[in-house]
Amino acid sequence: MEIFANPDTWISLLTLTFMEVVLGIDNIVFISIIVSRLPKEQQAKGRNIGLMLALVFRIILLMFISWIVSASDPIFSINLPLTEEDFAVSWRDIILFAGGLFLLAKSVTEIHNKLEGEEEGQGSAAAHATLGKVLIQIILIDIVFSFDSILTAVGLAQEIIVMIIAVIVAMAIMLIFAKYVSDFVNKHPTVKMLALSFLILIGFMLVVEALHQHIPKGYIYFAMFFSLLVEMLNLRLRKKTTPVHLRQNEVLNAEETEIL
Repeated sequence: MEIFANPDTWISLLTLTFMEVVLGIDNIVFISIIVSRLPKEQQAKGRNIGLMLALVFRIILLMFISWIVSASDPIFSINLPLTEEDFAVSWRDIILFAGGLFLLAKSVTEIHNKLEGEEEGQGSAAAHATLGKVLIQIILIDIVFSFDSILTAVGLAQEIIVMIIAVIVAMAIMLIFAKYVSDFVNKHPTVKMLALSFLILIGFMLVVEALHQHIPKGYIYFAMFFSLLVEMLNLRLRKKTTPVHLRQNEVLNAEETEIL
């Protein structure tokens, strides 16, 4: 095709693919945590189906790119008593707001289950985790993440075919590394808690954007990267050091020795 003879097309393709991978990390983390509720033999299947659904949704939405762009147009306004201007509400605001609340609720629930609830594979929480329910949750959040992804694609490329190729390549990369990311997150409880905290941060960002308050994503991803870097250093340090004993235990042991 003629457009691929233009170097700018390849630059747009590479840039967009990189951005799709970066934005897709949120999706991988969410899918990894959700599918961990499934039985071991179904987790790989649920993870792969979830990522394929994300790919399908992105391609379908790209086919309706004109509607995605127009989704930012107001559909009604709300008269706020403390402000002089009306608050315009669009379909994009509704989707981002609902998706943000869903992500906040799901992340907080998962944190609660990890701290005070029952572990994966045990109890009623795991018993009710079926592949169908997990896929429904993945579909809901895929729609929200797809909106964010498509809006980014519109700003970086003009040709639909370039956007579709970038999405497919990015999804292929994520399919290759999804298992490693999922295993790493589920193997280390502290990393899983950190990942859930990231999802809370992303959910909050979606709600704020729905309220027309823009937060530069660079700040969010820098905070996530820095937190992950600190956790990686902690994991490496814990492998080299012996477990830390609390001073209180040492005092109790000393008292018991004196009594004996």
